[in-house]
Amino acid sequence: MSHSCIHWFRKGLRLHDNPALMAALRDCRELYPVFILDPHLHNSVGINRWRFLIGALQDLDCSLRKLNSRLFVLRGKPEDIFPKLINQWKVTKLTYEYDTEPYSLSRDKAVTTLAKERGVEVIYKISHTLYNTDRIIEENNGKAPLTYNRMQAIVKTLGPPNRPIPAPTIEDMKDVKTPCSETDEKEYGIPSLEELHHETAVIGEELFPGGEQEALRRLDEHMKRTQWVCSFEKPQTSPNSLSPSTTVLSPYVTFGCLSARTFWWRLTDVYQGKKHSDPPVSLHGQLLWREFFYTASVGIPNFNRMEANPVCTQVDWDTNAEYLAAWREARTGFPFIDAIMTQLRQEGWIHHLARHAVACFLTRGDLWISWEEGQRVFEELLLDGDWALNAGNWQWLSASTFFHQFFRVYSPVAFGKKTDKSGDYIKKYLPLLKKFPPAYIYEPWKAPHSVQQAAGCIVGKDYPHPIVQHEVISKKNIQRMKLAYAKRSPDSAGSASKKQGIA
Repeated sequence: MSHSCIHWFRKGLRLHDNPALMAALRDCRELYPVFILDPHLHNSVGINRWRFLIGALQDLDCSLRKLNSRLFVLRGKPEDIFPKLINQWKVTKLTYEYDTEPYSLSRDKAVTTLAKERGVEVIYKISHTLYNTDRIIEENNGKAPLTYNRMQAIVKTLGPPNRPIPAPTIEDMKDVKTPCSETDEKEYGIPSLEELHHETAVIGEELFPGGEQEALRRLDEHMKRTQWVCSFEKPQTSPNSLSPSTTVLSPYVTFGCLSARTFWWRLTDVYQGKKHSDPPVSLHGQLLWREFFYTASVGIPNFNRMEANPVCTQVDWDTNAEYLAAWREARTGFPFIDAIMTQLRQEGWIHHLARHAVACFLTRGDLWISWEEGQRVFEELLLDGDWALNAGNWQWLSASTFFHQFFRVYSPVAFGKKTDKSGDYIKKYLPLLKKFPPAYIYEPWKAPHSVQQAAGCIVGKDYPHPIVQHEVISKKNIQRMKLAYAKRSPDSAGSASKKQGIA
């Protein structure tokens, strides 16, 4: 039987290593590649993330057109849209890449049910993660591993991830057509940011354009740096370098413009026969951190919140709208923190250790605000905002889950100085402070009035006073954390290694 088939793109915005797309092409007469702008997923994200997504869709459409196909973009709830498409295009097969997020699982269940009720065969494939996360949980006696070491031990028994498969070729498409009329061009075209009612005048230069071709180009560039790849150690990279000190491939992996398996095996090729760093700090190690948090998000109920999350320490966080707004809007009076939050809003990306600094500051370090609030802000502003990694890292950095050395607090002054004594990063993102001498750039409130005048920036007038006294409040918060830990049940969480993340 030859099928009329929809391949439903969600993440996995690529042609390479896309087993669900290849499954769509088997015994296929007509192919309809579809992407749905789902209000549940897309209405809460910022303009940089929208721009990245639109770029990724344009790139995908361009690649499909080279195969005599195209992308059909629709807006609305998938469960409302699919019955109409199945009827209109006489669909007999639906394929998609498996997604582990709770919303995605319930959405996919609803769509699969309505498709099967209409006689449609439904096929999904796992390709967003290196492994099948259910299999990892199964190998760990039905529980998500809570330490990185345990995770490593399990994947060692599973062996290396599957090798990626090639992108479809014109040969694969020779008996397949995508019917398309002029009205389809208008009805199913990719919307512009303006059409989506975004104010484009406010966005800056696009440093990380979305799309598979850009992802593969960047991967190629990095893989040529053999020595850098082999010696890469995440904690040794700088949070405040003027250009990124890591790969910035994370947004491409998040949207699936780059397959995690392709990244893994390209690294394996570079490592071959050479001395290289190892997990958790190596680039392979970063991909395993991603897998660790994905697995945790599948195996731990209510993973993205504190309440009813069985492994999360229950903390009496404060509700302080003023503090939260100051942190979000880069008005804390601590230049290092404000520079990071400015970079995040402007560019949609910050280094992983910069994320450490601002997350610790918002939660257990200084402002004592729930990690869930920080999670929401990152979800809106990060290009690589990923449900599982975002929730996992916020729990880690607030010392709520996985990491328990709550007495280790990042200084909003000293931490940045370690890698940028003269404050060039601060000068770049907070130009208001650029005339302060290095002795005061991290603590402008300590500068004599004459120095502030010479710098053209008076603290309290042009730039805020520090929102808290770090030396005092951080000690108080350590005591509050100690109390929260004292109330925990002994088996509520495991501990883990300190070095984590993918950025």
